[in-house]
Amino acid sequence: DLNVKAHFRMMKAFMPGWLARGSGVIINMASAASSIKGVPNRFVYGATKAAVIGMTKALAADYTSKGIRVNAICPGPIETPMIGEMRAKSADVAAFDRNVAGQTALKRIATAEEVADLVAFLCSDESRYITGAAIPIDGGKAAGMIPGMVVG
Repeated sequence: DLNVKAHFRMMKAFMPGWLARGSGVIINMASAASSIKGVPNRFVYGATKAAVIGMTKALAADYTSKGIRVNAICPGPIETPMIGEMRAKSADVAAFDRNVAGQTALKRIATAEEVADLVAFLCSDESRYITGAAIPIDGGKAAGMIPGMVVG
């Protein structure tokens, strides 16, 4: 209901106004844990966020020609209540933070303000040529850019 239907309901409510105006920007909240990257123990969460990415791409295909750009942002570890709840359940908070931060190339958990900066950019005219995109904001986690990692 929250991860998929809420997006649909919100877009459905605002779409008539955007269509009448001939412009609009939709930014859906997906996740790096989705069709971008499989994450252990996050099956349902990842599946719902993958649905958001699919919905984003389909709506962009349908509505970009009508002046409505549709994108999804795909956060990785962000300092949010979800991370706070996971941290609170951890027996060793410092180890939890090191583990989560260590999954990113930037070796840190991002702030909500960094996500807000991406949203502001996607709403601006500077991003007028971006639509139908699922944009990771995850410190390089989904790209596998973990320093020292050897694949072979």
